[in-house]
Amino acid sequence: MHPPYKGSVNDGSGEIIRDTVPPLHSVEGGGAGALHNVLYSRENLDLPSTLKDYLALMRPKQYVKNIFVFAPLFFALPIGNPEPLLNALTAFIVFSMMASAVYILNDYCDMENDRLHPKKKFRPLAAGKVSGTGALLLMTGLLMISVASCLAFLNLQVLALILAYLTINVIYTLKLKHISLIDIFIISTGFVIRLFVGSCASGMELSYSIIVMTFLLSLFLAFAKRRDDVLILMETGQKMRKNIGGYNLEFINSAMSMISSIILVSYIMYTISPDIIAKHHTDKLYLTSLFVMLGILRYQQITFIYKNSGVPTEILMKDKFIQLSIIFWAISFLTIKYAGPWFL
Repeated sequence: MHPPYKGSVNDGSGEIIRDTVPPLHSVEGGGAGALHNVLYSRENLDLPSTLKDYLALMRPKQYVKNIFVFAPLFFALPIGNPEPLLNALTAFIVFSMMASAVYILNDYCDMENDRLHPKKKFRPLAAGKVSGTGALLLMTGLLMISVASCLAFLNLQVLALILAYLTINVIYTLKLKHISLIDIFIISTGFVIRLFVGSCASGMELSYSIIVMTFLLSLFLAFAKRRDDVLILMETGQKMRKNIGGYNLEFINSAMSMISSIILVSYIMYTISPDIIAKHHTDKLYLTSLFVMLGILRYQQITFIYKNSGVPTEILMKDKFIQLSIIFWAISFLTIKYAGPWFL
């Protein structure tokens, strides 16, 4: 049996002996309270919240960018053969893990600058919710899983592409992100690599037009993102990037207008090219350019009028107008491709 537990009561009558065990949260007497103290010495430990912070560090919302992996599959549409789709889905997961590792490295290197940013200061590393050591361990784990999964389920071409993506982004994070114009061209190159990853994984060929339009579209979005940094500099006087001096509103506005025009013309030329007409068995795909134009104009409206272009993925996930433009574009493209020869 346990010896009587002595508890002091300061009522003037001395010490009172109580024949009981210590309370659970007590550390007196070396009972259950001592065990509780050892197991839960960190009272602030909140496992669900910690896991949420580490998940946020991986930036899963940015995975929407990796949808470009499926682009070669969409334009080829090998109906009746599920293998290319499964391979593309595997490539999407593998690339997402590699991208998360790159995001963690970027956040780790930019921790101090992010603390000065009105939005980025809430990122887990900048806010102090995740330790630097924990972030680097997670990054290493993601890299290893990505490479191992690629070797196990895909091919050496995809592995070479994701390693090239990693190498380019390491150099970008350490040096190239500080050079104006070069920084946004590196970002756009990452989107093109996504296309090639999807092509090599699924076995679907890529047209030059899709490569060019993807590069231009990502360039357009990157300029819009830099515009947000310029606005912050103008409003607060704080430079969110070392290279922001190489940009101003006039330059970015003209660049975005020029690129958006080239994108639209490139898409129309793609839809009326003899090779595409022969491939899709219809000459009416140019009709889908209406939704491409609507999407681009809407993004320019958000950028120039509402001045909210800092996070393209959030715009894509929240703006119903852009979402509907993409949905109607996809539906019209598929409808014209498969039903067009009979009705148009």
